Amino acid sequence: MRYLIAIGSVVLLVVALASIKYAQIASLIRFGKQAQKAGPPPETVGSAVAESKVWEGTLTSVGSIAPVRGVALSNDAPGIVQRILFESGDVVRQGQVLLQLDSSVERAQLASTASRRDLASINAGRTRALVGSGAIAPSQLDNDDYAYKTSTKDVTALEAQIDRKTVRAPFAGRLGIRAVNLGQYLNAGTPITVLEAIDSVYVDFSLPQQALSEVKEGMPVRVAIEGADTAPSDGVIRAIDPEVDPSTRSIKLRASVPNQQEKLRPGMFANVTVVLPKQPAQVTIPATALVHAAYGDSVFVVEDKKDDKGQIVPAADGKPVDVARQQFVKVGQARGDFVSVLDGVTAGTTVVAAGAFKLHNGSRIVVNNDVKPSASLDPHPANR
Repeated sequence: MRYLIAIGSVVLLVVALASIKYAQIASLIRFGKQAQKAGPPPETVGSAVAESKVWEGTLTSVGSIAPVRGVALSNDAPGIVQRILFESGDVVRQGQVLLQLDSSVERAQLASTASRRDLASINAGRTRALVGSGAIAPSQLDNDDYAYKTSTKDVTALEAQIDRKTVRAPFAGRLGIRAVNLGQYLNAGTPITVLEAIDSVYVDFSLPQQALSEVKEGMPVRVAIEGADTAPSDGVIRAIDPEVDPSTRSIKLRASVPNQQEKLRPGMFANVTVVLPKQPAQVTIPATALVHAAYGDSVFVVEDKKDDKGQIVPAADGKPVDVARQQFVKVGQARGDFVSVLDGVTAGTTVVAAGAFKLHNGSRIVVNNDVKPSASLDPHPANR
């Protein structure tokens, strides 16, 4: 009897445990079915409204700074450097003497030739007086006049030879680094320094051939140096190359930019922005709303959840349920933290601006704009 009671107790215990476990498993199954029916929990995102804004029409390119006037100065005649009248980096005026070569031999020859010219002038004057009185034949006057003219031209030639040994600034500007020293013998054409005008510079850049119909001479441009803490410099287009480059299918342009403060130096790399006269309205959204993929760019549009018949499906509390619908878009230019949308989104459409990377088409969402980052057309993020 005791064995039967023990066995019955064990059986009752096993049955009780099995009933409890069955109830737990059934509860989990019911919860799983309810969760499957309800779907995954909603994702918290930030939203933004697509707006229609008027942006300044621009064309961007990269260019190189070139001097309006720049030349490598050199001597015209050989000789020994006698005087150096400039220092590296000096600002000089047009015609200023920069360097003189030794011209002592030529000056001695000039003095001798000038004396012969003066004597020839006196002889020609005396002969002219005697010819008038008939004391001398006219042929003697011809010889004396010839001697005077010849000596005069010899003086002019020596003066020109001496002038060739003086180097002057052909225009006003700033000199480069001096490349010669006092007492150095220079062959003809030896580089002395460089001279560049500093009042303005050229910016040479290229644009694709599709932009040819939009640009013309006189249009304003802005030139900025990457990493510089100065404001962009304003200029205008001065020349457009009539020929399109057959290898790159681009057209070359040249802009003139004032440079009184010498912020732009020849050889610098510059960002060039051509300002177009047309300023069309564009649909803009924050750049964080874009989802980039190999098959195209897209955004997630915030909509109310609807059934197969197009009716809004409310939540348990009766409020509409927000879902994210993936919409492919064609993107245009970017300005600061915004991008323009050429196709796919219209003004007034609410899109997901924060958290779009974790969504898929039809995801349930909860909009909380406290987590949305601020967007600006002219952002200045702080260094960290």
